[in-house]
Amino acid sequence: MPAHARALATCHIACWREAYRGLVPDHVLDAFDLDRRAAKWERIARDHRGRILVAESGAEIVGFTQYGPPRDEPAVAQRELSAMYVRAGCYGTGLAHALIRAVLEPDRSCSLWVFERNPRARAFYAKYGFVPDGASRAERFATATEIRMIRRQ
Repeated sequence: MPAHARALATCHIACWREAYRGLVPDHVLDAFDLDRRAAKWERIARDHRGRILVAESGAEIVGFTQYGPPRDEPAVAQRELSAMYVRAGCYGTGLAHALIRAVLEPDRSCSLWVFERNPRARAFYAKYGFVPDGASRAERFATATEIRMIRRQ
């Protein structure tokens, strides 16, 4: 994964800018630093107890998921989807479907946090059985509210 950290960081930053413009303040989106984000992905790859799946088109990463043990205390599901991003040019191609199907297992519950004011993402997750459980929090980085959604076994 460290060899792919820069490509993953490039995808991650682009996805945030494509999906969250108008939801997250512009100065936050514009301040992303590729080198710092790549270093963060290197640390995540070394320390993460779950899995990171990437989707490539040629040499470019165009989507990814990150999932693993739940981080919430107490845990509300057996697994947490902590990141799911697809480049805007891949919307509607089935790539997001393939990524989420690779994460979900029928016999394991899964939770995730999603921006409350992101109807596109919320509708996508609802198609796979995720429902809001009433929990919310301020997102640490973007100053927006997130809600937790859970998919039961």
